[in-house]
Amino acid sequence: MTKADLVEKVADATGFTKTETAVICEKLIDTIKESIIAGERIELRRFGTFMLKERKSRMARNPRTGDPVKIPKRQIPVFKVSKLFKDMLD
Repeated sequence: MTKADLVEKVADATGFTKTETAVICEKLIDTIKESIIAGERIELRRFGTFMLKERKSRMARNPRTGDPVKIPKRQIPVFKVSKLFKDMLD
């Protein structure tokens, strides 16, 4: 499902126009991104949690030369599915 498909489905279910729904969806995505960048955790009950997770620094190898390369620590965005949602999938 693409964002356009999502917008169409939500517009049909709510009665809003596709343009209004697209603006709302875009703002929701922007707000989630801004909050995660600011280090906030976003918890949507019965759905899941968006948060930052720190990856430790590690040694890797350059595939062409085989030389060791140090990869610095970094933060990555993650989404953890709620237990209730997981149970619905089973």
